[in-house]
Amino acid sequence: MLNRLSVTKTGPLSSLARLQRAYLSGTGLSPTIKELLLVKPPAVDSTVVAQGHIRSIRQGKSAGFVDVSDGSIHSSLNIVVKNPLEVFSKLQLKVGQSIAVKGQWVESQGTQEYELVYNSNDSSHSLSVIGDVPESYPIQKKATTYQNLRNYPTLRHRTSTLASILRFRSYMEAKFFEFFNSRDFVKVVPPLITSSDCEGAGEQFVVESLAKTKAPIGKEKTPEDYFFGKATYMTVSTQLHLEVLALSLNRAWTLTPCFRAEDSNTNRHLSEFWMLEAEICYIDDLEQLTAFTEEMIRYVTKDLVAKAEDSLTTGGAVDLIGSRFKKEDIEIMKGRWNSILSEEKWPSITYTEAIEIINRVMNKGRSKNRLQWGDSIQTPHEKWLAGEHFKSPLFITDYPSGEKPFYMPKSKNFDPARPTVACYDLILPEIGELVGGSMREHNYENLIAEMKRRDMNIEDMQWYLSTRINGTVPHGGFGMGFERLIAYLSAMENVKDVIPFPRVPESCQC
Repeated sequence: MLNRLSVTKTGPLSSLARLQRAYLSGTGLSPTIKELLLVKPPAVDSTVVAQGHIRSIRQGKSAGFVDVSDGSIHSSLNIVVKNPLEVFSKLQLKVGQSIAVKGQWVESQGTQEYELVYNSNDSSHSLSVIGDVPESYPIQKKATTYQNLRNYPTLRHRTSTLASILRFRSYMEAKFFEFFNSRDFVKVVPPLITSSDCEGAGEQFVVESLAKTKAPIGKEKTPEDYFFGKATYMTVSTQLHLEVLALSLNRAWTLTPCFRAEDSNTNRHLSEFWMLEAEICYIDDLEQLTAFTEEMIRYVTKDLVAKAEDSLTTGGAVDLIGSRFKKEDIEIMKGRWNSILSEEKWPSITYTEAIEIINRVMNKGRSKNRLQWGDSIQTPHEKWLAGEHFKSPLFITDYPSGEKPFYMPKSKNFDPARPTVACYDLILPEIGELVGGSMREHNYENLIAEMKRRDMNIEDMQWYLSTRINGTVPHGGFGMGFERLIAYLSAMENVKDVIPFPRVPESCQC
């Protein structure tokens, strides 16, 4: 369990020896600041070249200090500038400029273990500005808000925290690859353009070719009016295609963009987001899916905690979660990680039980705001259930069939008076729904009957139905909002700040 976050000087790492040999023997690439700080050149007093953007400048009488960052690690490299009055006057150094510095590698007198000394009187040293910035350069060494930084989509990731979030995303992706590979899953790439509405909510973006002649007003479109011969959309979920691939591969997963034309601008929603989805064949019980989901989230979180506690790893928690080392931020993250890694198995309740608990405890039995069976469990209810009542990640299972898509089969304990389906949501404290999954109806006749009941176009879904008459098998799967997990684990309040270029209603800056 995580009891502390240690932040120390970087020590020697035998595991870095291969990296050291690689770039010292000549890979054709200049060493990054991460390599310089962690791998280290072979000896103190050697000549080193460093490149990056200026993060801060401090000028004294006998020495000046320039912090340089290239984004490869949270830490900046400290450049000690001899003869600062002459150098700063000549070069007009400014925060944001990209520079190249050649100087002497020495042991640091400050918080870093090493620093680079530039002496303008030494002919072997050099300092040059690669790219200048205007006086109005917005990323300065002063406090600002994430909301303000969204006004600078091409520059905002030069801040230490948002750069750390991108490295954190990369790290978490690698951990998911590791997890699924260790469990015999095949990574696949379903299409982003689809002719189907997986969720059935109609919140899709239409794909059209500007070069195609549109049908005149009042005239119904023919196949010739569509680029693909029929109406097509940006996918809201790759599930249906992922099922097809899983039936050939046994277990399949993907991490891919999805698109939802929902007119929502909350801190939990994006119009373009990344979804981690998995489909598993030869399972016949919902508990197999919930147990696998819990195992997956625990796996990546446990590794994150180990990395945060290991002061000898590449920057530890500092590199992963940025510079927000206020006590309250650390406590929030520790609390969330510890909640996920609790010794007890995560609780699981049915939708019916959730409604009863909300009415009896949250609403204190009052008739006002009382939920009726069949009503949606809203985000405030979800946050309260997981955060206040259970104080744990929580599975809610067996939702009413009317709330869920056509492909979900009946619950194991099906009650015709209150029809439910074999599905679940994973709810996290403070964020609400993270994962949604279900068993998939693999019986052809049952699937056809449900589609007819919903008045769906069966002809357009023949490609999907064909899997149920050609060696069908019981299977199930789930989808997880990747940005929501990143935001939760890093204690970021808004998913717009954990994706490189957020797309939301009325906002697509570049």
